[in-house]
Amino acid sequence: MATVMGPDRTKEEALIRLVNDNQTSLLKLCFAYLHDVALAEDAVQETFLKAYKSLELYKGKASEKTWLSSIAINCCRDMRRSSWFKHVDSSVSLETLPEASEPATDYDNALALEIMRLPKRLKEVILLYYFRELSAIETAAVLGISQSAVSNRLKRAKARLKKALGAQYERGEQNE
Repeated sequence: MATVMGPDRTKEEALIRLVNDNQTSLLKLCFAYLHDVALAEDAVQETFLKAYKSLELYKGKASEKTWLSSIAINCCRDMRRSSWFKHVDSSVSLETLPEASEPATDYDNALALEIMRLPKRLKEVILLYYFRELSAIETAAVLGISQSAVSNRLKRAKARLKKALGAQYERGEQNE
């Protein structure tokens, strides 16, 4: 794999490309993790700041998507651990979700809410695997767990979603 900067690209040009290619999906990832648009925007900004500072160190051992997702998840974890985060209203409502590129169906809305209600360990694998579209191997690398742990967590998360959504889950799965 090539490095992020490439032979003819400056550090600033590399950052601009990374932002253009990843900003929206990272915002969705961070929002689902933090349940707050402003905090998600801060986490994405922090992600790109950290990526910028370490661009020269990135050697392409993992894909850019995996590398940035790992930074973003760690930024979100750091934010959630802070004492300040405990004072943030993290109640989830559909009005606080970022705008979708297509109108969301009732099923999409229900699914998004149920995903955000999952325990952190299950939510992380769902967000990385389905929303960031990382492979199981990449998801495992981001979270620092085994590929079988990713598979097990995905299985448990799907079971919880199926239980929470009932028949609506079955219909939604058929529409994919």
